[in-house]
Amino acid sequence: MRYLHTMVRVADLDASLHFYCDLLGLEEMRRMENEAGRFTLVFLAAPADRARSTAERSPEVELTFNWDPQTYDGGRNFGHLAYKVADIYAACQRLMDGGVVINRPPRDGHMAFVRSPDGVSIELLQEGAALAPAEPWASMPNTGSW
Repeated sequence: MRYLHTMVRVADLDASLHFYCDLLGLEEMRRMENEAGRFTLVFLAAPADRARSTAERSPEVELTFNWDPQTYDGGRNFGHLAYKVADIYAACQRLMDGGVVINRPPRDGHMAFVRSPDGVSIELLQEGAALAPAEPWASMPNTGSW
């Protein structure tokens, strides 16, 4: 398992980039615009943590800017922790066997979400290529929210 990033929702992307980059000193590593989902993702890293290759990518802060105005209260601006795993099906099975609800099953063989006992959302991502769809995951519905 390898720690990937922490996602934080932001209401004003320019103000947030000014804070995180200009004032705090993080550097923008990459940006993704998703017109269909109406959001922008900006990944930031500390200069000393920048890895030399994508395979060695350092932990990052993911700023998520939803294009439609939203108000974030009660800590809703914090999104999730993300971890890469060697086998997403085995990781989800181990969690499920331990009594953890799989909120967003890995139907695609690539991504799943669970929650910690305190309600923190955890994203699991398959390392490398997605695994072939397999049961019980392929037909398992979402449960709750993540």
